[in-house]
Amino acid sequence: MSRTRRLVPEVLLAEPQFRLLFAGQVLSLIGDRVMLVALPFAVLETGGDLEAVGLVVAAELVPFLIFALVGGVVSDRSDRRRILIASDVARLVVQAVGGALLIADAASPLALGVLAGLYGTADAFFQPAFTGLLPQTVSHPGQLQPANALRGMSFSVSSIAGPVLAGALVAGIGAGAALLFDAASFAVSVACLLRLRPRVAAAAPEETPPPFLEAMRVGWREVRSRRWIVAGLGAMCAYHGIVLPAVFVLGPVTISDRLGGPGAWAAVVVAFGIGSILGDLALLRFRPRHALLVAGLALIGASCQAAVYGSGVGLVAMCVLQCAAGVGVTLFFTLWEVSLQEHVPGEALSRVSSFDYLSSTALMPVGAAVVGPVAAAAGTQETLLAMSAIGVACALAFLAVPEVRRLPRPEDDAVAEAALG
Repeated sequence: MSRTRRLVPEVLLAEPQFRLLFAGQVLSLIGDRVMLVALPFAVLETGGDLEAVGLVVAAELVPFLIFALVGGVVSDRSDRRRILIASDVARLVVQAVGGALLIADAASPLALGVLAGLYGTADAFFQPAFTGLLPQTVSHPGQLQPANALRGMSFSVSSIAGPVLAGALVAGIGAGAALLFDAASFAVSVACLLRLRPRVAAAAPEETPPPFLEAMRVGWREVRSRRWIVAGLGAMCAYHGIVLPAVFVLGPVTISDRLGGPGAWAAVVVAFGIGSILGDLALLRFRPRHALLVAGLALIGASCQAAVYGSGVGLVAMCVLQCAAGVGVTLFFTLWEVSLQEHVPGEALSRVSSFDYLSSTALMPVGAAVVGPVAAAAGTQETLLAMSAIGVACALAFLAVPEVRRLPRPEDDAVAEAALG
């Protein structure tokens, strides 16, 4: 029994409410990754072309950009657990309808696009509500880092398991089966959320909530009052808009052409996922005194992803370097989430996180659209190296902000209060 307790992270043993939240999300995240792989094949199964695939994917992304801030306001002034349940039920229905249409050979690219838009809208409400709810499922701030590390590990595991499962489902049965699997994963999440009893937030809800736009402005004031958050949002924009297009656009083509086809790209993706898992495991044990300083240093390594693709090294070295990049990526994002949850008041956390999600996604479509023509004009390797150079420069600018380097952990309440002022 004692050996089992050593193998199971303490936060899962000590925090029953977080355990419920985590259990519901593990399978749901795998389902999400299955859906991301299956959706393009679903469009192709219905007779759509590559342009239709792009439009359907965009139909899912655009509502998130539109409703993310709305989701933050609604989550801060409502029961976050109920918002998560409503979002999961909506996405369950969307995926079940899509899967049934595909299996019945009655789907069309237009129908899948409409369903993708509904899915993206529900997702825009889920993400801010989840960030705000997680601290309500642990008993003290010291459990936030391991809780977020486990959350990050579930992302890392799903990024490996999801595509493998999606490939098996699409190849063996069809894209409809993959969407139905995603629907079933939401049913598991809903079952766990219905049993969840999070603690009440420290600050009582306002008797008369401010008007919607005023509530959004209050959330933005919470962001502006902390230079480290403003700097972090800028770093998020740079990483997602400049570095990540290398992963989504140039990376697969470069690796496949130079190192041996889709199998080589799969090996690199798995190596990155392994690095992410290693980083999450480290954060279950390692508690840095200045979390945001470590996050900034990790962002420098994460920003080297594009340069690694353009480095010209062999497959083994490529996998090792991408594994290291995976460690950097998960350290940055997990410690950033922890810092928000430790220092932003609970009643404003969902609104602040909605600005975070918006900055993370707003420039991705732009970067993905621009990087191809730039690489065609300037050369793929040169573009990849330049992408990392700009990303590293932005990470250094993030670290140059004194509040980023000095932000304390909650143990020192006096210093923490000063940092929040």
